[in-house]
Amino acid sequence: MSRARIAVTRRLPEPALERLREAAEVWVSPHDRPLDLGELRDAVAGAEAVLTLLHDRVDGALLDAAGEQLRCVANVAVGFDNIDVAAASERGVVVTNTPGVLTDATADLTLALILGVTRRVGEGERWVREGRFWSWDMFFLLGAGLTGKTLGVVGLGGIGRSVARRALGFGMEIVYSTPRRAPPDVEASLGGARHLPLDELLRVSDVVSLHCPLTPATRHLIDARALALMRPSAFLVNTARGPVVDEAALVDALEAGTLAGAGLDVYEREPEVHPGLLERDDVVLLPHLGSATIETRTAMAMLAAENAIAMLEGRRPPTAVNPDVL
Repeated sequence: MSRARIAVTRRLPEPALERLREAAEVWVSPHDRPLDLGELRDAVAGAEAVLTLLHDRVDGALLDAAGEQLRCVANVAVGFDNIDVAAASERGVVVTNTPGVLTDATADLTLALILGVTRRVGEGERWVREGRFWSWDMFFLLGAGLTGKTLGVVGLGGIGRSVARRALGFGMEIVYSTPRRAPPDVEASLGGARHLPLDELLRVSDVVSLHCPLTPATRHLIDARALALMRPSAFLVNTARGPVVDEAALVDALEAGTLAGAGLDVYEREPEVHPGLLERDDVVLLPHLGSATIETRTAMAMLAAENAIAMLEGRRPPTAVNPDVL
């Protein structure tokens, strides 16, 4: 009796691949890059489970190319905006993601971006590496402190809460914006965090950190109008998804001096970055490193593998996005 086939669209940490091979025949892309559409369709054909990454667009056409035997698309990411979940549900395909395991790593990197942009870390490092003259000076590369400042968290899921907890250690006050107010015990655990409408959060925050999923409602959530509400001394940080921010509007705000700076790990058209951002010293730019620790990436891949294997074995996957299909 032939074993089930699992397609993996890009190389994953070896422990996850070993786990998959215990349960099925596994095909792993030989290309260490995103597959083009034709390659992706060929890769998934005949698979009962597919492990995808955030750069793989999974729509109805790709699901049809896989075939009626496809049972699971296991996304190796907490976000799943690259997958047409409705199309998957219509075909009886379960979609899974990897929440929880990347929370701490992403929260840590968010704080790194906050410190990097407020304390001008990138500027200082470039100054030294370029061999430019410097001496200790009372006014040299002055940044902004965090103690007593207000952090505005947009999206208070696991990552947003973890960022808020870390910010408390820096003496910051927490405000947050979500569709529904968090339970009182959650607010209390975050130093008495206050729930505010987004517009009010933007007005009062010294640092705004984005942690909402990318949906039609949050695409360009931070646009020219939203940026105009922020203080000229405020900073914007995005470790969520790039299209939550209108990059052209962000560049305009920075050029106009109506925003003090930004720290970005994600972009509208990755890996492309708006050229206006590349030219600026008041922006810290990272290449989507939120979950980039050995431990976290391995845990993400292992969770995706367990999701796929559970479906093949007739068990409920740990983190189904569309559980109604089960």
